[in-house]
Amino acid sequence: MDLSKLQVCDQDLSEDSLKQYLASEAIAVDTETMGLKPKRDRLCLVQLCDVDGNVTMIRIAKGQTQAENLKKLMAASNVLKVFHFARFDVAQLYHTFGVMTDPIFCTKIASKMARTYTSSHGLKTLVQELEKIELDKSSQSSDWGNAHNLSREQLSYAANDVRYLISMKAKLQQMLEREERWELAQECFKCIPTFVKLDLRQFDGIFEH
Repeated sequence: MDLSKLQVCDQDLSEDSLKQYLASEAIAVDTETMGLKPKRDRLCLVQLCDVDGNVTMIRIAKGQTQAENLKKLMAASNVLKVFHFARFDVAQLYHTFGVMTDPIFCTKIASKMARTYTSSHGLKTLVQELEKIELDKSSQSSDWGNAHNLSREQLSYAANDVRYLISMKAKLQQMLEREERWELAQECFKCIPTFVKLDLRQFDGIFEH
């Protein structure tokens, strides 16, 4: 892990970091939580990465409900936010801070629409195929609640979750455009906020028969 391009902040982005990320056309975003249910499991860490590979990790305090600079960035219409499985991370940010992220690109949705030759759409598989890099996911299931004492392995894992998303976004978009699925994918990305609101209100399967 290149520590020279990693900074860790407490509770929010600094003003300088906010300006830096607002100047980017796209940023990668990921979250680490205590579990998979936003209303039960709190947000612990938010990771950001720009096109130059500058990674910022924001440690979120227990009970924290405000992060004004982070909210400004998530709502900035000029900055594309790139996630892997955006539905989960956007829900965590919306539930915790009350900000709906926009605009969005989801590499998991893009992969499912572009890579129809496989049923494997996890981040590790995508990075391995598109970036030729083998990710170490051994810290995936670990205690993120003790954010002030994260191990080097946890920091490396969290950084790698955002480090390759922007590069993969470009490659997946090329595939979608080639297969004439790009416009439909964009419509799917625009639906994510609606699914987030449905998820948080515990509406399941309303599009099913």
